[in-house]
This record gives sequence, structure tokens and C-alpha cells, in this order.
Amino acid sequence: MTTAKLRTLAAATAAVAASLATAAPASATPGPMPGPTVTTAYVLPGDRVYPEGIAADPRSHDVYAASWQDGTVYRMAPGHRVAERFLPPGADGRHTANGLKVDRAGRLWVTDHTTGVAVYDTRTRRLLARFDVPEPDRAAFVNDVALTPDGTAYLTDSTRAVVYRVTPRQLARARAHDGRGTLTPRYDLAGEATALNGIVAAPSGRFLLTVDMESGALFRLDAGSETFRPVALRGGDLRQGDGLELRGRTLWAVHNRDHALSRWHLGDDGRTARQERRVTDRRLALPTTLVRERGELLVVRSQFDKGGPMGPGTPDTPFSIAAVKGL
Repeated sequence: MTTAKLRTLAAATAAVAASLATAAPASATPGPMPGPTVTTAYVLPGDRVYPEGIAADPRSHDVYAASWQDGTVYRMAPGHRVAERFLPPGADGRHTANGLKVDRAGRLWVTDHTTGVAVYDTRTRRLLARFDVPEPDRAAFVNDVALTPDGTAYLTDSTRAVVYRVTPRQLARARAHDGRGTLTPRYDLAGEATALNGIVAAPSGRFLLTVDMESGALFRLDAGSETFRPVALRGGDLRQGDGLELRGRTLWAVHNRDHALSRWHLGDDGRTARQERRVTDRRLALPTTLVRERGELLVVRSQFDKGGPMGPGTPDTPFSIAAVKGL
């Protein structure tokens, strides 16, 4: 090879190396992850709604939300921005509503933190059964509800640090006896948790997850026994944790006072969880819970800190449900 060719090859090699060196930082150092979009999915009629719970009907894709203030339950149909009043305030003696879930049979479960849970037929709006807290003279705060694939309902009690269970057999028995029953404690977390809040069931039905809002701990409840254990959290905690949503091995949580949402990856059969992302956005307006529907998260904007149970002030109206994409 001639000297001229060697010089030409060396120059070309140097140019390529310089080009690669210039390009490397851009590819090796990714830019900031884009934030999720937050928009308004639905509005709730009323100037003192203070919504708390949300649920989606797996059959019709109707979405239900409930008022902590007076117990009104709203229904939102796909394609309709304004919710309709599904159950009026004070229906069946309920003056508040917290957790909501719709089961595969089309029954809507509505918790009332002062009394227990009511079960409604979503087609007729008829009350099917009620389950009251045991020892009604003791302080209780029935908060959230989760359903396992076999139709069993589990409910957190934030004050007593217990999780109640209602089996399909118990529901059938209550419906056959004047529609009344009593909640039965299944898990007793007294001494381990101080403010149980959101609860979800694994798709397999093998376990449930519930969060202690004060400590930020997450507990795994074994569905086949009365045993439970803390989940090993990595990369964060669940302080101010409220509602939970679980799809496959992805867990979403709201952090109410922090105006935040977090996403977690479950591993080891629900015994570990790694935080993948957390976002804070004041537009979430003190979120209390969420549900994933049609590829987006529907998040309840409670505004509890604006004239509600967590602070003075005046809420922004209309009250609404946020749609969050990209988390």
C-alpha cells in the first residue's frame, strides 16, 4: 500500500472515530422521561361532592364514583363527559361512600365507613344485601374493597387494622335472610399497621395487597389462610398511600396528600415490589384512588384539602375524574 493511501485511510479512520465520539453522549445519556398527561375525563354534578371511590364495570365499561360527603354514587358511561346520579344521597341509610367495586355478576359494592358495605344490582339499582361491622359501638372506618376471581370481597378497616371478608356463600345467605349480614374479620394487622387503606387482589386470586398509609408499608395477605407478611419495597415507599390498582405484575398507587402517583413492578409472587416511577402533579388535586380502564388511569380528584375533611377552603368546581396517560 502506498504512503498516500495509508495517509488517506488514517484520515478516514480518525474522522469516523471523531463522529462516533461526538454521537456517543447523546445515545448513552437519555433525556428526561416525558411526564404523563393529565386531563379531565368526567365531571361530577354538585358543588360539595368530594369524591372518594371509583370502580369500572368489567362488562359494560361503565365507571362509578362516589361522594364521601353524602353517599351519592355516580355513573359515567363511555362517550359521556358528565356523570349521572346513579344512587341518590342518603340511599338506604348511607350518608357517605368510600370504596367501590363491581363484580363479574354486575353487583356494585359500596363501603360506608361508619357502618359497613352495601351491595347493589347495577341493572335495577336495587339494594341486594348489607353487611354491618361487628360490635357497632366500637370505632370503625370501613375504607376500601377488593374482589378475588371467585367473587369473595375483602374490605379494609382503617381504625381497627383488620381486613373483613364476605364470601359468595355469605352473600347468598344474607340475601336469603332479609338482606342483612355481619362482616367477619379475616386478617388482624393490629400492631403491624395503623391506617390500612387501599386493597387489591392478584389476578390469580392467591393473594391480596393492602397499604398502610401512615408507615408506607405494603402487606401481602395470603388468600388461602389468615397469614400476612410485609412486601419488600425497593426504590421507594407508600407513605400517604391510598387507592391501589393491579394489572398483571404492575401496581399503581396514589399518594393522597402528596398529589402523587407511583408505579411498581411486583416480583416473587407478590413478596417484593420495585418502584419504577413516581410523579407529582398538583392537577391530581389530592387523589384518593384510581382504576385502569381502556389504557389510561382514571384518578379521583377528591379536593379533600379544599373545604373537605383534610383542610379549610373552597373547592374548584365542577368536581372531576382525571385521565392520566403515560404512567
